[in-house]
Amino acid sequence: MAKERFERHKQPWKAEEAGQLRMLAAKGKGLKEIAKAIGRSEESTKDFAKKNKIEIMKKR
Repeated sequence: MAKERFERHKQPWKAEEAGQLRMLAAKGKGLKEIAKAIGRSEESTKDFAKKNKIEIMKKR
């Protein structure tokens, strides 16, 4: 299985992406699902959430 390629590598986050992240995190979505919906890598999504004190639920 090939890794997904992200065209937005190292691009700054936009306000609408941040809003979408907050909304999906509040709904209890997992990191993988949020990252795919926004079009960012899981690592980028996790780092941005941590910097902005947005809690993402851990899927068990």
